Amino acid sequence: MPAGVVFLDPAAPLADIHCMSDCAPPRHPEKAHRPDNPSPRKPSWIRVKAPTSAEAAEVRRLMREKNLHTVCEEAACPNIGECWKHKHATFMILGDTCTRACAFCNVKTGKPGGVDPAEPEHLAESVAAMGLKHVVITSVDRDDLADGGAFQFVASIQAIRASSPECTVEVLTPDFRDKAGAAEAVARARPDVFNHNLETVPRLYPTIRPGARYFESLRLLQKVKEVDPSLFTKSGIMVGLGETRAEVLQVMDDMRSADVDFITIGQYLQPTLKHVAIDRFVTPEEFEDYKAMARAKGFLLVSASPLTRSSHHADRDFAELKAERERRTR
Repeated sequence: MPAGVVFLDPAAPLADIHCMSDCAPPRHPEKAHRPDNPSPRKPSWIRVKAPTSAEAAEVRRLMREKNLHTVCEEAACPNIGECWKHKHATFMILGDTCTRACAFCNVKTGKPGGVDPAEPEHLAESVAAMGLKHVVITSVDRDDLADGGAFQFVASIQAIRASSPECTVEVLTPDFRDKAGAAEAVARARPDVFNHNLETVPRLYPTIRPGARYFESLRLLQKVKEVDPSLFTKSGIMVGLGETRAEVLQVMDDMRSADVDFITIGQYLQPTLKHVAIDRFVTPEEFEDYKAMARAKGFLLVSASPLTRSSHHADRDFAELKAERERRTR
């Protein structure tokens, strides 16, 4: 190991590192009674650097000052060190507590608190303070709200447009299940990129994403294009959960049938021993195969690698999306 370099173990999430001994209540009470799921030994290509830079400390300070949350921390993203060093962060609105309990996710589950009406303004202030040119906004699932939190997405987009008009906006939304018109309302606010992740293949939904429905998520992406065909749409899946190559290729076809522009494919990393176990580590060569297949199927952009995540390099990816669409429409 090089001198002065600290490596982060993805099995020990950042959100839990400072809270391993006497934090209460547990982040995942619904998983506490489950037996441990030992993870296979991580290959060399999974190791990543911890967020120890001065820039990362500044991002963390700003988030605490504005009472904001990032999915970078809450979901224990392995790329947090790299992204925060460059002052890139994915803001998580609507609190830090999710009403779902997906088997793969490290975001805290339970009964959420009220919605902060000042959150969109605080978010816009942080975007301006960081000098961001591209911002990603995601949220926890809020099945307790009549619109699933769609209004807060709209208000956040509008606040950022008002204070940082040159900043492009990407949203990564939940499925807004059973919330009629919610996805369409966010689409009409005209984010530059609308992302909703399918997460896995349909066969694995009952165990991996039990609160969601595969074809409803697919339909959401299709509805966004119906509202505004000019919006870029994006979706991603994890691999290493027990899916087959044929199933992954079928998901690609399903996304293309919904006119999704950009697909991301990354390795599932088990946040804790209580989360669903890793079936296997997909090799870099297999990711290259998936990348080639996705390009052949017509996506404008493909990101497929062990450490690919939805918002990793989002600013650079947006520029490439625009350039590729322009190239194809000449």
